[in-house]
Amino acid sequence: MTDSIMSKAATMEIPINSNGDTGTLPEDDSLEQDLQQVMVSGPNLNETSIVSGGYGGTAEGIIPTSSIKGPAVRYNAEFNKRIPVTGLGSNMHHSSSSSSLTAEEMTRGVAVEKLESVKKWGLNTYKCTKQMISERFGRGSRTVDLELEAQIEVLRDTKRKYENVLRLARALTNHFYNMVQTQHALGDTFADLSQKSPELRDEFGYNAETQKLLCKNGETLLGAINFFVSSINTLVNKTMEDTLMTIKMYENARLEFDAYRADLEELSMGPRDAVAMARIDAAQQQYQVHKEKYERLRSDVTIKLKFLEENKVKVMHKQLLLFHNAISAYFAGNQQQLEQTLKQFNIKLRPPGADKPSWLEEQ
Repeated sequence: MTDSIMSKAATMEIPINSNGDTGTLPEDDSLEQDLQQVMVSGPNLNETSIVSGGYGGTAEGIIPTSSIKGPAVRYNAEFNKRIPVTGLGSNMHHSSSSSSLTAEEMTRGVAVEKLESVKKWGLNTYKCTKQMISERFGRGSRTVDLELEAQIEVLRDTKRKYENVLRLARALTNHFYNMVQTQHALGDTFADLSQKSPELRDEFGYNAETQKLLCKNGETLLGAINFFVSSINTLVNKTMEDTLMTIKMYENARLEFDAYRADLEELSMGPRDAVAMARIDAAQQQYQVHKEKYERLRSDVTIKLKFLEENKVKVMHKQLLLFHNAISAYFAGNQQQLEQTLKQFNIKLRPPGADKPSWLEEQ
């Protein structure tokens, strides 16, 4: 059995790597050495002994345990060797040889398995690359689902447009936040000047109150806009992205399906001898496997596109209504309607300070 495995590994085809050069898979010498060390130099349960003296010491001898049965074993501490008293050499040599042979078989089996895996991967990559190039230059045919391809293109275009909305909404949030901070600082400055300028106390005072009111409403509007941005970000970068990942898997499965379909068609037009028929049968099995994978992923994409469209309409209906009502109330100066809008959509404002109240709450 060992000879057959070694012969098979020796005559194995060398796979072609991604650079087009022939490459060999080096044997895992460290794995073989580790396995041999575990199998050969492991403890012998039938000959357990406690060594007296340290490594390289002058003392010689062993202290046998109470569970030892069988012939005694003498330990030479100076040369670090176990010397059997009775004729056990042949048995130990036989056990060591068997362990070494078992470790070698395991190592050879792992190497053959790796070679087979690399060979399958290289063959699949070659077929898919060949199919891709054929499609690119118009020499190969591809499977096309016109309705599904149209839906996928609509999704990609929608995602690009929503990403633009998200980018602009974030820019609006940053600009408006800077404006609110400026109003905050201006209100503090007016309030301070009102205390230090008796002749302009009233003028500085009502300007300070105006800026504080604008700042408070601005913080309320920022809460609504941040909620809008967060919801759009989830829709674009999580929900849509998840569907696009499934679409990517579907497109890869479609390419593999067409590659193995073209391979089967090419073999079917060739000779019909025994070797060719065996290859045709193997190609037919691979074709069927990839066809089932392609159809399964196509069904997954169809379902995800349907649920995504329903979810998108539901989310955007709510978020666009929130954005409109909050912006309208703020620029109309309707503080009550602005606060009512946040309550309607269950948006809770978080104060700027985590533990202490904001300067607005202290007024």
